[in-house]
Amino acid sequence: MKVYAQRFNIFFALAMAAALVSGCQTDKKKDEISVLRVHLQASPHTVGATVNVSVLRSNPVSVTIAHDPILTEANVVAARVIETPGGFAIEIQFDESASLMLEQYSSANPGLHFVIFGQWGEKIADARWLAAPLITHRIANGQLAFTPDITRAQADRFVSGLNNVAKKLKKGIFK
Repeated sequence: MKVYAQRFNIFFALAMAAALVSGCQTDKKKDEISVLRVHLQASPHTVGATVNVSVLRSNPVSVTIAHDPILTEANVVAARVIETPGGFAIEIQFDESASLMLEQYSSANPGLHFVIFGQWGEKIADARWLAAPLITHRIANGQLAFTPDITRAQADRFVSGLNNVAKKLKKGIFK
């Protein structure tokens, strides 16, 4: 009886070693998710419902924002990295209800900023305030484009994670 138990343990150990050596065939990029929070700049005199955040790493700017985000990754239909003169930007397409909210907030608050938070990796360092684009006009098409304070590789990962969340929400996995 002990011989069979030892043989089973040897087979089990060999199977585990083979699985580790061959590696998992799943694609980690398909499983990664990203977090997006779009906040609206608020008056620094508003008490209780606001938070001060620091945006940009090289030349930090302190911005007071409303505590609750107006848009999140749950509102994203698609995201992509686009080429711009001198670099790149991230363009996010929001769903219909979020597009209406984006239009309302952008038309009612010219001169203020949208302050954007993102998280895209497993490390705490992969989460930060990405941008604070100035609201200059009404955004009626549901697309928000901004130049993030991240590298191109981080932007690709962030966008990939947002698109994964959008696909999972469309399939109803997160509902």
